[in-house]
Amino acid sequence: MAHIHDSDGSSSSSHQNPKSTAKWAASLENLLEDPEGVKRFREFLKKEFSEENVLFWLACEDFKKTEDKKQMQEKAKEIYMTFLSSKASSQVNVEGQSRLNEKILEEPHPLMFQKLQDQIFNLMKYDSYSRFLKSDLFLKHKRTEEEDEDSTDAQTAAKRASRIYNT
Repeated sequence: MAHIHDSDGSSSSSHQNPKSTAKWAASLENLLEDPEGVKRFREFLKKEFSEENVLFWLACEDFKKTEDKKQMQEKAKEIYMTFLSSKASSQVNVEGQSRLNEKILEEPHPLMFQKLQDQIFNLMKYDSYSRFLKSDLFLKHKRTEEEDEDSTDAQTAAKRASRIYNT
Protein backbone atom coordinates (compact mmCIF):
# COMPACT_ATOMS: atom_id res chain seq x y z
CA MET A 1 0.00 0.00 0.00
CA ALA A 2 1.36 3.38 -0.93
CA HIS A 3 2.27 5.78 1.81
CA ILE A 4 -0.21 8.63 2.18
CA HIS A 5 1.14 11.86 0.80
CA ASP A 6 0.07 15.32 1.83
CA SER A 7 -1.10 17.63 -0.90
CA ASP A 8 2.35 19.16 -1.25
CA GLY A 9 3.95 15.81 -1.89
CA SER A 10 5.73 15.30 1.40
CA SER A 11 4.72 12.17 3.20
CA SER A 12 3.26 12.63 6.62
CA SER A 13 4.89 10.84 9.49
CA SER A 14 3.09 12.71 12.21
CA HIS A 15 2.37 9.60 14.24
CA GLN A 16 6.00 9.29 15.28
CA ASN A 17 6.32 12.69 16.89
CA PRO A 18 3.91 14.92 18.74
CA LYS A 19 1.30 16.27 16.36
CA SER A 20 2.46 19.34 14.53
CA THR A 21 -0.70 21.21 15.46
CA ALA A 22 0.05 20.54 19.12
CA LYS A 23 3.52 22.01 18.61
CA TRP A 24 2.11 25.01 16.75
CA ALA A 25 -0.39 25.61 19.51
CA ALA A 26 2.35 25.45 22.14
CA SER A 27 4.11 28.56 20.87
CA LEU A 28 4.45 30.91 17.96
CA GLU A 29 8.17 30.07 17.91
CA ASN A 30 7.35 26.41 17.21
CA LEU A 31 4.90 27.41 14.55
CA LEU A 32 7.47 29.59 12.78
CA GLU A 33 10.10 26.84 12.90
CA ASP A 34 7.86 24.47 10.99
CA PRO A 35 7.60 25.13 7.24
CA GLU A 36 4.14 23.58 7.16
CA GLY A 37 3.12 25.75 10.11
CA VAL A 38 4.40 28.84 8.35
CA LYS A 39 2.46 27.87 5.24
CA ARG A 40 -0.81 27.51 7.18
CA PHE A 41 -0.20 30.68 9.19
CA ARG A 42 0.44 32.60 5.98
CA GLU A 43 -2.81 31.31 4.49
CA PHE A 44 -4.57 32.54 7.60
CA LEU A 45 -2.85 35.95 7.58
CA LYS A 46 -3.67 36.37 3.91
CA LYS A 47 -7.33 36.15 4.85
CA GLU A 48 -6.73 38.76 7.53
CA PHE A 49 -4.75 40.95 5.15
CA SER A 50 -1.69 40.85 7.37
CA GLU A 51 0.52 38.32 5.61
CA GLU A 52 3.24 40.95 5.37
CA ASN A 53 3.91 40.48 9.10
CA VAL A 54 5.05 36.88 8.79
CA LEU A 55 6.83 37.61 5.50
CA PHE A 56 8.73 40.43 7.18
CA TRP A 57 9.60 38.17 10.11
CA LEU A 58 10.87 35.44 7.77
CA ALA A 59 12.84 37.96 5.73
CA CYS A 60 14.52 39.20 8.93
CA GLU A 61 15.37 35.65 9.99
CA ASP A 62 16.94 35.04 6.62
CA PHE A 63 18.73 38.38 6.78
CA LYS A 64 20.34 37.54 10.14
CA LYS A 65 21.96 34.47 8.59
CA THR A 66 23.48 36.46 5.73
CA GLU A 67 27.22 36.83 6.09
CA ASP A 68 28.26 38.34 2.79
CA LYS A 69 28.39 42.11 3.19
CA LYS A 70 27.19 42.84 -0.33
CA GLN A 71 24.33 40.35 -0.05
CA MET A 72 23.46 41.83 3.30
CA GLN A 73 23.21 45.25 1.75
CA GLU A 74 20.95 43.97 -1.02
CA LYS A 75 18.70 42.10 1.40
CA ALA A 76 18.53 45.05 3.78
CA LYS A 77 17.46 47.26 0.91
CA GLU A 78 14.89 44.72 -0.20
CA ILE A 79 13.46 44.43 3.32
CA TYR A 80 13.35 48.19 3.62
CA MET A 81 11.70 48.73 0.24
CA THR A 82 9.23 45.87 0.65
CA PHE A 83 8.17 46.32 4.26
CA LEU A 84 9.42 49.52 5.85
CA SER A 85 9.57 52.40 3.45
CA SER A 86 6.55 54.69 3.30
CA LYS A 87 6.06 53.54 -0.29
CA ALA A 88 6.47 49.86 0.58
CA SER A 89 4.16 47.45 -1.20
CA SER A 90 3.70 45.27 1.91
CA GLN A 91 4.23 47.80 4.64
CA VAL A 92 4.35 46.46 8.19
CA ASN A 93 3.13 48.60 11.01
CA VAL A 94 6.00 49.17 13.44
CA GLU A 95 6.77 51.87 15.94
CA GLY A 96 9.33 54.44 14.92
CA GLN A 97 8.68 53.74 11.27
CA SER A 98 8.56 57.40 10.36
CA ARG A 99 12.10 57.81 11.71
CA LEU A 100 13.38 54.99 9.54
CA ASN A 101 15.12 56.11 6.44
CA GLU A 102 17.42 54.69 3.84
CA LYS A 103 20.45 55.76 5.87
CA ILE A 104 20.17 52.59 7.90
CA LEU A 105 20.95 50.68 4.71
CA GLU A 106 24.41 52.16 4.36
CA GLU A 107 25.84 50.18 7.25
CA PRO A 108 23.86 46.98 7.42
CA HIS A 109 24.49 44.60 10.30
CA PRO A 110 22.75 41.28 11.09
CA LEU A 111 20.63 42.64 13.92
CA MET A 112 19.64 45.96 12.37
CA PHE A 113 16.01 44.87 12.03
CA GLN A 114 15.86 42.99 15.33
CA LYS A 115 13.81 45.55 17.27
CA LEU A 116 11.29 45.80 14.46
CA GLN A 117 11.22 42.05 14.05
CA ASP A 118 10.50 41.66 17.76
CA GLN A 119 7.66 44.18 17.49
CA ILE A 120 6.12 42.26 14.62
CA PHE A 121 6.63 38.98 16.46
CA ASN A 122 4.75 40.31 19.46
CA LEU A 123 2.06 41.76 17.26
CA MET A 124 1.56 38.35 15.65
CA LYS A 125 1.83 36.54 18.95
CA TYR A 126 -0.76 38.57 20.82
CA ASP A 127 -3.00 39.26 17.89
CA SER A 128 -3.20 37.06 14.83
CA TYR A 129 -1.60 33.94 16.35
CA SER A 130 -4.31 33.54 18.98
CA ARG A 131 -6.96 33.98 16.29
CA PHE A 132 -5.14 31.50 14.08
CA LEU A 133 -5.42 28.83 16.80
CA LYS A 134 -9.19 29.33 16.84
CA SER A 135 -9.50 29.50 13.07
CA ASP A 136 -11.15 26.88 10.89
CA LEU A 137 -7.93 26.61 8.97
CA PHE A 138 -6.05 25.45 12.06
CA LEU A 139 -8.84 23.32 13.48
CA LYS A 140 -9.40 21.57 10.16
CA HIS A 141 -5.71 20.74 9.94
CA LYS A 142 -5.81 19.44 13.49
CA ARG A 143 -8.80 17.20 12.71
CA THR A 144 -7.13 15.87 9.57
CA GLU A 145 -4.08 15.04 11.64
CA GLU A 146 -6.15 13.15 14.17
CA GLU A 147 -7.97 11.23 11.43
CA ASP A 148 -4.68 10.40 9.73
CA GLU A 149 -3.42 8.99 12.95
CA ASP A 150 -6.43 6.70 13.30
CA SER A 151 -6.21 5.47 9.73
CA THR A 152 -2.47 4.82 10.08
CA ASP A 153 -3.09 2.54 13.04
CA ALA A 154 -5.80 0.69 11.14
CA GLN A 155 -3.51 0.24 8.16
CA THR A 156 -0.70 -1.14 10.27
CA ALA A 157 -3.06 -3.68 11.77
CA ALA A 158 -4.32 -4.63 8.31
CA LYS A 159 -0.76 -4.98 7.04
CA ARG A 160 0.15 -7.18 9.98
CA ALA A 161 -2.92 -9.34 9.36
CA SER A 162 -2.15 -9.72 5.66
CA ARG A 163 1.43 -10.76 6.48
CA ILE A 164 0.18 -13.44 8.81
CA TYR A 165 -2.22 -14.90 6.25
CA ASN A 166 0.06 -14.67 3.26
CA THR A 167 2.65 -17.07 4.61
